[in-house]
Amino acid sequence: MKALVSTDFKFEGLKAKYEGKVRDVYSIGDDCLVMVVTDRISAFDVVLPEGIPYKGQVLNQIASRFLDATADIIPNWKIAQVDPMATVGYRCEPFKVEMVIRGYLTGHAWREYKSGKRTLCGVALPEGMVENQKFPEPIITPTTKAAEGHDEDISREEIISRGIVSAEDYARLEEYTRALYKRGCEMAAGKGLILVDTKYEFGKRDGKIMLMDEIHTPDSSRYFYADGYEQRLAAGERQRQLSKEFVREWLMASGFQGLEGQKVPEMTPEVVKGITDRYVELFEHITGERFVPAECDDPAARIENNIRTFLANNKIG
Repeated sequence: MKALVSTDFKFEGLKAKYEGKVRDVYSIGDDCLVMVVTDRISAFDVVLPEGIPYKGQVLNQIASRFLDATADIIPNWKIAQVDPMATVGYRCEPFKVEMVIRGYLTGHAWREYKSGKRTLCGVALPEGMVENQKFPEPIITPTTKAAEGHDEDISREEIISRGIVSAEDYARLEEYTRALYKRGCEMAAGKGLILVDTKYEFGKRDGKIMLMDEIHTPDSSRYFYADGYEQRLAAGERQRQLSKEFVREWLMASGFQGLEGQKVPEMTPEVVKGITDRYVELFEHITGERFVPAECDDPAARIENNIRTFLANNKIG
């Protein structure tokens, strides 16, 4: 199937449309959001030139499952998954931070550590650690949520002192972040995986904190295979992982890190298929189910019809 990289729907009651790096979000009426997860892919805060077939379906369906599986911890924005690539939910006023939690020293944290830094987002990092080693306790390393450009690391103290989030709300965000990560780790372990790190986005609706957006997908999270983790760590070998990090590594190996003047390397059909295969692999491992692609000649038309039908039948907006 050809990748779906853009949508342009005109729903009744449409008030606004927001195009993120991956998601197209439609505001319907006063209280409803429709989130379409496209096949766009981003890395280093840059949207890459080629879409990845079935990526949107993978992300939407994984997020939908984890939203359901964590609703006892915190209420979330989801009303219903109405299409393999679309979810309808409640509008929330977002907190302008992303809550990143890390159980292992890898990715961005490792790159900072390797450069000599021993503090990340105000959190002290132990000396003598090696790449992919487990932290004594998971650490929370929030980032600002940039409307455009790069998100930036920020400390708990800065968030509160700058009035981005109140001290009371931030304490709750940390509690929810740790509880969600614990649940995610338990669920991953049941499938032979390690949830290495992840990020959560929160907002408020009617004064209540709610979980928004995606959760525990390969775009927002990093997974290692549990089998062989200790042996690879001891030998200093790369971990077998399921996440978008392999895309970043491919880009870095090709001389691209999103810096000014750098050009995205060619995304050949083989590269695109390889990325699709990795997303499908993660879906099947984290859910324990076979991925069933939503084959369709016109996915945009299917999505629009499913959303219109749901909105009409449920009088939401």
